[in-house]
Amino acid sequence: MDIWKKLSGELIDIVEWLDDSRDTLVYRFQRHQNELKHGAKLIVREGQVAVFINEGKLADVYQPGTHTLDTQNMPILATLKGWKYGFNSPFKAEVYFVNTRQFTDLKWGTMNPIMLRDAEFGPIRLRAYGTYALRVTDAGALVKEIAGTNGRLTIEGLTDQIRNFIVSRFSESLGESKIPALDLAANYSELGGAIAGLMKPAVAQYGIELTALLIENISLPPEVEQALDARTKMGVIGDLNRYTQFQAAEAMRDAAKNPGGTAGAGIGAGMGFAMGQQMAQSLGAGQPSGGHAAPPPLSSAAAVYFVAINGQQAGPFDVASLAVKAREGQVTRETLVWKQGMANWSP
Repeated sequence: MDIWKKLSGELIDIVEWLDDSRDTLVYRFQRHQNELKHGAKLIVREGQVAVFINEGKLADVYQPGTHTLDTQNMPILATLKGWKYGFNSPFKAEVYFVNTRQFTDLKWGTMNPIMLRDAEFGPIRLRAYGTYALRVTDAGALVKEIAGTNGRLTIEGLTDQIRNFIVSRFSESLGESKIPALDLAANYSELGGAIAGLMKPAVAQYGIELTALLIENISLPPEVEQALDARTKMGVIGDLNRYTQFQAAEAMRDAAKNPGGTAGAGIGAGMGFAMGQQMAQSLGAGQPSGGHAAPPPLSSAAAVYFVAINGQQAGPFDVASLAVKAREGQVTRETLVWKQGMANWSP
């Protein structure tokens, strides 16, 4: 009797798995050479599936619930073992618990840029990244194709393969869509759905379903983004003549605050204003924004001056106008003036 108690104590009569992790996909029940007892209880909890493997062959698959292990509810294993008339002795079989809950917030991204031809920019390189979610739909296929004889398979064991699938299908979908690079942000949802649809057959062979795929960002190389920023900046600036005048006025204001640096600032302001007029004339600027007529080109025959009054550039003025300003006290001996041909702003 004592020997029988010792032997029976080595038999397993409860088979269950309490998942204490958040990333385990497949867990093999640890027997440590123990045998399963005839009539043992198999407990499969919600979010789990139990898969029995006998001598490398897939046997029975159990859904959530409590099951008694005997020939009546183990038809495939009974056939594999040749139990025609039932059994009462212990038996050995590998039991794998498969996590069937949904795994979310999994990351994907392109390791290298994707080469594409864009209608507006020509050949371009794009990078992309996002998230996806998956769950197991065929536990038997997953155990056969991926888990194998591993005692524990985590979700990280799948992410590299799934990411490669996503990047491949992403490149294919993006190339077929012919969506311009500047319009991609408005089509993230459509692209994500298309990629998920293309991936279904690829991941189904592993017993996996891709439940969601999100594109978070598609970006151009940094140097191309800088060029786009410069292009956008020019569009915002609009009237180059007015913008150059504004820059010159800003330089004059800074020069008034820093008397020691007025020479350099004066050169920049004066040259900037003259350049602005030349650019506006060469571009045919006839009507700046606001509807007011553009000032006529300055006559080279008349001596005209720009002056700094209250830290702001004013002018142009002829000599007579400057005399009036002097009598009014707006122009003094210390007032900085400049005209075309002068190398510097001078009092």
